[in-house]
Formats: sequence, structure tokens, C-alpha cells
Amino acid sequence: MALRTLIVDDEHIARQVLREELESMGGVEIAGEASNGETALDEIARLHPDLVLLDLQMPGIGGLEVVRRLRGAPRVPVVVIVTAYDAFAIQAFEAGAVDYLLKPVNPRRLAEAVERARRIRGWQAAEKLARLQEIAGRSAGSRPKKIAGRKDREYFLLAAEDILAFQAEGDIVWIVTARARYTAALTLKKIEESLSDCGFRRIHRNALVNLGHVRKMSALSSQRWLITLSNQQELVASKRLARGIRELFHPPGD
Repeated sequence: MALRTLIVDDEHIARQVLREELESMGGVEIAGEASNGETALDEIARLHPDLVLLDLQMPGIGGLEVVRRLRGAPRVPVVVIVTAYDAFAIQAFEAGAVDYLLKPVNPRRLAEAVERARRIRGWQAAEKLARLQEIAGRSAGSRPKKIAGRKDREYFLLAAEDILAFQAEGDIVWIVTARARYTAALTLKKIEESLSDCGFRRIHRNALVNLGHVRKMSALSSQRWLITLSNQQELVASKRLARGIRELFHPPGD
């Protein structure tokens, strides 16, 4: 699906430059243009674009106010600020923008912003489908849990019982299954909260494991344990966090 894009700038030349750059990329559909904030809000409500390239300094309603007014809307587009001023970057991000491009826009940076918007839209669609499936499962008497994962340019709905572990590396959270690894949209903390009733346990500040896939525990030291999963992957757990997993092998009272 092409990324439907609305260009908002009070200068015709600026809009034309962005239009030409976007048309040269492929995979982008220009849904429309707007020359001020009020028109932009009307066009967003009418066209439902995926991406809005938004100028900050415009007559009447400025770009920051447009972003703020979009909060809570039924279908909020991804917003990228395009401006000649670099003094409002923090406010733009706080308002909800996902990127901040300075004029004259560098084509490489524009392409990066478009790709980021594409990824965000993909995550949103996958997460929405996961929620709908969960709701449908509940109405049928079951509670299936799905997590959206990304591999290359594709998004997958992964059943919780098929996931062996989650591992955080910097800003990236990896979803580990028996056959592949995917990136997750949520933080490890959010995932832990979402799957609190699905048998997942934190073993390290950067790792969450599915208890159903734990196959072996080995003491590395008085403070650390080695956890072996069903795919033979090994993870290190702290003594404190490994306590709950040890109960699988030595139930209380044994």
C-alpha cells in the first residue's frame, strides 16, 4: 500500500519541492496539499492521510497547534515537521511529531523520515489486528495473546505460546521464536505487562522468557544462573530473578 501523504506549507514553492521529491521515491501517494493549519486539519479529517509533512510557521494556526489538536483523534496520522527553524524541535517531539526536517530538506533525510513513517504505520496496523483478534477470542471464550513482530519489511502476528523469549538490545527489543527473530514495537516493560498472565517471567533487566520453553537451569556462580530454552539458546539470569524459575524444577515444599 502506498503511503498517503498530505503536504502542509504556506509557501507554494516549498510544497512543490516536497511533492517532486516524494514522487521520485515510489511507494508514496500525494493525497493532497494545504497552505495553512486550519485547512490542514480539515484535509486530515477528510483524507485520512498516513503521513503529514507539516510546516511550523504558518498564518493562523501553526504546525505545533495542528499536532496538538490531532491528539485523541480516531485516526492520527504520522507527523513529520518540515521547517526552516531548529528552535522548536523539542516542542515538536513533545507534541507528537516523529521527525524534524530542516529546510532546505535533504533528500536522504526525507527518505529516512518517510521510511520511519512507513514502519510506524505498519506497527499500528499489526497491533490493531492483534487487539481485534484478542477481542474476538475473548468473545469466543478464550484469551489468545498476539504480539506484532517485524522481520525485514513484513509484519507478523505471533502467538504468545510460540515465543520463547524477548531480549532488549539498546532501543531494540527482539522477539525470539524457534525459527526466527523479529523486532517488537513495544518496550520490554510493556510486553511484560501485556503478557503477565501468559507464563512469561523476567530473568534479567534485558530479558523476558516463556516458562513453558525453559528446559534447563545451571548454576554459573552464587549470583548467576544459566537458563537454557527449548531451542538451546542460553540466557543468564540473576539469582534473585531466577528464583521463580527454579520453582519449576523444585516446587515449594520439595
